[in-house]
Amino acid sequence: MKEFWSEKAKSLTPYTAGEQPRGKMVKLNTNENAYPPSPAVAEAVRRAAEALRLYPDPDARSLCVAIAEYHGVRPQQVFCANGSDEALALCCAAFFQNGTNGADGWFPGVSIPRRVKTPDVGYSFYPVWAELFDVPLEMVPLKEDYSVDVEKMYGGCGMILANPNAPTGVALSISNIEKIIQRTNGVAVVDEAYASFSRATAVPLIDQYRNLAVVRTLSKSHSLAGLRVGYVVADENLIAALRTVKDSFNSYPLDALAQAGAEAAVRDAGYCRKVTEKILKTRAYTVSELEKLGILTLPSEANFVFARFDGPSAEAVFTALRERGVLVRWFSGRRTRDFLRITIGTREEMDTLLSALKEILCK
Repeated sequence: MKEFWSEKAKSLTPYTAGEQPRGKMVKLNTNENAYPPSPAVAEAVRRAAEALRLYPDPDARSLCVAIAEYHGVRPQQVFCANGSDEALALCCAAFFQNGTNGADGWFPGVSIPRRVKTPDVGYSFYPVWAELFDVPLEMVPLKEDYSVDVEKMYGGCGMILANPNAPTGVALSISNIEKIIQRTNGVAVVDEAYASFSRATAVPLIDQYRNLAVVRTLSKSHSLAGLRVGYVVADENLIAALRTVKDSFNSYPLDALAQAGAEAAVRDAGYCRKVTEKILKTRAYTVSELEKLGILTLPSEANFVFARFDGPSAEAVFTALRERGVLVRWFSGRRTRDFLRITIGTREEMDTLLSALKEILCK
């Protein structure tokens, strides 16, 4: 079955992507934005299509300028990638592979590898990349309230942390993020896939901490999940390392259409703000209505909520919702199996979800 596979390929347990249904369903399982992208995106993509015979800019320089202006940083501090997943994978390869982090990867006089710290409940792609790139991970248990235990995140040879966290939606304050960065003996990667729905970002810290890399995506905030555009904001030295790894693997990861559409979306900041405000209002409404049904959620700063079910079980509710044409996400892990992650859709989609839940829970 695995003839001709390398030993590394045989050892991998790949990431399981969220279901992409073919039939018509209320899709609340993969945290896409509930609204279409800026109208400027389609026009930009149409214009870019006229030059598809040419290779794209391998460094996405025009897009880097737009992102730099958006965040108030220099273009040299921005690296663009084929989605934040690729950006995060390249971070693992550039900063953490084999646990070296640019040094010997060992504590003096101690015969165990130095470890990159990450929460035990977090983005499930992190352990996959760790296995692929031989990154020694230390899984740090979340607290009982599912918040990150800040002090236990201290002291790793690197750190990778989603803020707000996924799948919980719980966010750390920037002051606590800063404490972890200060006490990380290597690169601290902060994955801000959902930060546009939160109160703060670590991007302003990059000039103060040369070991900080902030990873973001346009999939959630700018409704561009189908274009696959992510980026890193960091010190120029870290950006150079990412470009070196990227150019040793694939010099053209971000296609011309994606670059053009992404730039148009980033430059239409007003549209993004309006859409985000709608989602935040719908999130508050959804949390309130779930509470009326006796369903508690963790405090979310993302475009989803993590809702707890005690009876019937979360898995049973997941199945019952699917049978009614509503798709959410259930995770089978020990600390996540009592929850459903529910994307915040339109008000109409959330009302459909709530009606289905009333029917299921009142049986």
